[in-house]
Amino acid sequence: MQVSGKLPKQRTEVRQASLVGAALKLAAQRSPANITTADLAQAVGITQGAVFRHFASKEDIWLAVLDWVTLTLMGRLQHAAEQAPAIAALQAVFFAHVDFVTEHPGVPRVIFQELQSPDDTALKARVRGLLQQYRQLLSRLLSQAQEQKTIAHNTDLQSAAVLFIGSIQGLVMQSLVSGDVADMARLAPGAFAILCRGLQAPNPL
Repeated sequence: MQVSGKLPKQRTEVRQASLVGAALKLAAQRSPANITTADLAQAVGITQGAVFRHFASKEDIWLAVLDWVTLTLMGRLQHAAEQAPAIAALQAVFFAHVDFVTEHPGVPRVIFQELQSPDDTALKARVRGLLQQYRQLLSRLLSQAQEQKTIAHNTDLQSAAVLFIGSIQGLVMQSLVSGDVADMARLAPGAFAILCRGLQAPNPL
């Protein structure tokens, strides 16, 4: 029998997922800083007061958004990384990330919003955690590629991981400036080809 005043766990989780999805959709259209709990309530068809029955604060909603992004994006990237050889895995990871952003254009707006904050917030810590996981995945693949002699033996792997993520961030910024997220998919092959040429092991004489 349900205890009065308490929501069933399943219903709460479903509503939380709906609010996370609504936050990401709205973030694709406007600055996350300007999205109110009233906006979220309207998007999922509940009252503003009901939002706070599922999340204690607006910050908790954005933390849940970043948790979802981390879990979903890293899951896709780790699956892509199962390709062999390692250079093929790197290519799969690159395009898996591009596809993810194309599907969820609100994600980079949320991340960039937090990185602009001068304060060391819980939200910024979540973003750092995501980037740390991403760099660890890339470092492993780059190390494997080096062992397989498909990238130069003297490649600075840490810098290569930064360049890899930076190349995707550049595509994201270009799509935000143009207002056309499809730009990412169109420009991604050329960007990855240039990245590969920079990492490529020289041909033996």
